[in-house]
Formats: sequence, C-alpha cells, structure tokens
Amino acid sequence: MTDFPRQPEIDPEAVLARLSAYRSHDAPTHGGRVLSYVYDSGLAALDDLAARAAAMTLPVNGLDPTTFPSVALMESELVAFGRTVLNGPNAVGSVTSGGTESCLLAVKAARDRWVSAREVGSARPARVGGSAGPARAGGADARPRIVLPSSAHAAFHKAAHYLGLDVDVVPVDPATGVPSVVELVARLNDRTALVVVSAPSYPHGVLDPVAEVAEAAAGRGIPCHVDACIGGLVLPFWAGAGGAELPPWDFRVPGVTSISADLHKFGYAPKGASLLLFADRELDLARYFALTDWPGYPVVNPTILGSRSATSLAAAWAVTAALGVEGYTDLTRRTVAATHEVAACVGRIDGLRALGEPAGPLLAVVTDDGVPAKQRVHPHLWAAASARRGFVLQGQPSLRQSDGSLVPRSTHLTITPATHDVIPELTATLREAADEVRGGTVDLPADLPVPDPAALAASARESGDLDLTQVLALIEKLPRDATAGLLAQFLQAFTAPSAP
Repeated sequence: MTDFPRQPEIDPEAVLARLSAYRSHDAPTHGGRVLSYVYDSGLAALDDLAARAAAMTLPVNGLDPTTFPSVALMESELVAFGRTVLNGPNAVGSVTSGGTESCLLAVKAARDRWVSAREVGSARPARVGGSAGPARAGGADARPRIVLPSSAHAAFHKAAHYLGLDVDVVPVDPATGVPSVVELVARLNDRTALVVVSAPSYPHGVLDPVAEVAEAAAGRGIPCHVDACIGGLVLPFWAGAGGAELPPWDFRVPGVTSISADLHKFGYAPKGASLLLFADRELDLARYFALTDWPGYPVVNPTILGSRSATSLAAAWAVTAALGVEGYTDLTRRTVAATHEVAACVGRIDGLRALGEPAGPLLAVVTDDGVPAKQRVHPHLWAAASARRGFVLQGQPSLRQSDGSLVPRSTHLTITPATHDVIPELTATLREAADEVRGGTVDLPADLPVPDPAALAASARESGDLDLTQVLALIEKLPRDATAGLLAQFLQAFTAPSAP
C-alpha cells in the first residue's frame, strides 16, 4: 500500500475571514439601502431557505438530468410556475444562468429559425407556426437583424455581437421612454429575425407597446420577444397587490413568441437564475445545441452552459415553492406601497420628476427643466449626495438617439419589499440630498484629456472610491464607442492581479 503525504490542514475560519474582509467593501445586499442590483424580499427565513437548498445541491451537475433527475424535476416545476404567472399554459423552456443568457438564447432561436427558413425553399412562415410565405429578399449574403427600442437591454446588443446579427435601434420618446409603434413596425422586414419589447424597460421602468408590436410581427411571421427579466415576477401580481391595471404584455398577447423573466430579481432567488419560455415547441427547439458526432457522451444542451451548477436552480425552486402566487402577491403589495411613497416623494421635490409613466417598481428620475435653473437638481449629483447618506442609487447617462433627440440623464431607483421598511429614512434622504445639490452642475473642461484607464483603476483600488458622477459626465461628453473601450480597459485593470 502506497503511503501518501499527509493532507494539508484546512483552516476554514481563516479563509472565511478573508472573504469577510473582501465583502466589507461591498454595498449592503439587505436592508433596502441599495436601489439597484439587489432584490431583497426582506424575509430572512426566505434567504435561509435558499441557502440551505443551494447547499444540498452543491455537488450536482446540471449537465445531465438523466444522471441527476432532481435537476429536471426542479426545472420542470419552475417552468410550470412560469406558465402560470405568464399565462402560457402550453409554454416550454428552461432555467438559465440569468437574464443575459435568456436573451442570448431567445436571439439564437430566432436567428436559427431565420436561417433555416432561408435554407428550406428560401421561404418563411406567413405567421409564426403557420404555413410558408413568400420568398425572402435581400440576397444570400443578407444578415439577420434584431429590431428593438433604444431602451432595450444591452444583452440584446451583446447577443447580436456574439451571434452575427445586425441591430436596428428605434428611438424612444425622450419625454415618456416609450418607442413609437409606427416606427417599430416600419422597421420590420424580410431581414428581421426578431423584434424585442420590454415589460418594463430597465432604464425607464415603462411598458413598451407589446400588443401592437406583437400583432404586427405575427402578421409578418416574425418572432416577438418580451424582455420581462425585471418585471416578469412582479408585474403579474401588480394589480392584485394594489397597483394600477396594466395592458396585456405576456403570453395572452397573440404574437408573443418568447418571454424572459429573472428568478433572481423579483423572484427573490439568489443569482443567477432566469426563466426563458417559448410559446411553441418548434421555436424552443432552435435554442438547443445537440451533438453526437464526437467520441464522447451525447451532448444535448438546452442552455449555453454545459456543466452548470444546480445551486441557483435549487435556491430558485425553493423560493418559488415556498412563496407561491399568494406569497408573491403579499411581497408585491409591500413593493406597490413603497413605490407609491417614493414616487410621491420625488413628485414633491422641486427640480426633479419621474420620467414617463412607470409600470411597476422602477423609477427613472430626471431634472425638471420646467423650473428655474437655480431650482433644478442634477440627478447624478443627487445620487452622489444620497450615497453619502447611505442609500445607493444608479446614475444613467443621457443618450443622443439616431433621430437627434436626447434622452435625458437620469437616476434609476428599483423598489423592493425591503424598501418599505426604510421609507421614512429613504424619503428624508432623497429630500435632503436634493436640497444639498440643487442648482449644481457637473462641468468638465472643454479640453479635458482622455483619462488613463489603468491610472483611474489604480486610484480606485487604492482609495476604494470612484467618482461615478465624473465617469457619467465623461460618458456623455466623449463618443460612445470611445467610452465603451475605456470602460472595458478600466475594468480589465481594476480586476487584474496586483503587481508583485
């Protein structure tokens, strides 16, 4: 028998102490003080349940549900839950690693369907799931295209970049954040593989004209994806929890062919877990990758990942199993109440206003240009002043659209059930922060040199602080293709190992 060297002793407490030190730099994930990125139910028991469920599946590989049937069982129950709340009794789909993967797969399915239609008789269905229609135009070398509003999530641009599609961006109304139905429909043509609408859009929290666009898309045989990553597990309960009635936006709408809905947002599951559902099986199959032409095991992947952790899946399953429709409605009731309080507070602050008509728990707050300049509040300065008081809001830069119109800079607020518990402190903070910066501006020198991303990253790592107000001002000032590259270089430098 071979004598192996003694195994090294493990000191878990020392390792966890290091992690705790790292986590001390993070924004708080509980307590309602971060109004972006995190979605806090406010229920400690729910967090504990999710952690315990994740721990039970830590060694499980979601690659092969025939070896680990628990994966298939949990996933099928989550899809069934999605069917119920999104009103798609025959919908099929999967749990993905997050909204971006759901969007990527929706685009992949649409692209592959578009390519397949060109290869089989150079024809496309007259309507989704219908008979063959007229031959395609545009030539054999034409690339498929995604049509979407400028407010659609960046994940669709990422999908187009990865998958070889063009993007046709339709401006939104700067006053409402809503795209024109006429303009969206006018962009649909034989090269359109997919049209995207949001429920609601992340930047502005408003509902796109889903029914009108889906109807037009169906008439042209074009899939219509509803990006409900942020709204998919809160809007279904909104009206029943005291919120306003919303126009139909889910599978009840004819022509809606797929929906993404994140379980790790208002599903209150840990990241990352998202639902991607398709109205019909044919389009759903187009997202799969299957291969037997290699000497290893048969590969059948419904998602981008092969081997994948079952921990997020198990946590999401446990949360939805515990809450059910009644539990989600109760949590949404707190969210609705908090949203009304925050919206009313913003409405009473001179120099600020909410953009458009929010359809759920998201607000985009902009400067009220209807008051004198000395009374106006710069939304990014307001966010910075709120952060100094312990509440993290998310600044969003202005955007010059293709038609020349300017979507105003804004500060984004996501309201959760946990927000309800800190309403008095939050609303006081929002008022005080506005008073502090009212009349202030962010002025950059006309000859401002392009910053060095590595130097900026080194400074941020050393101080633990980064002036996002200045960063957002730079994004607005410099060409967008330049700022995108600078930000990529900054993050590369920020996350690189320190020099020895």
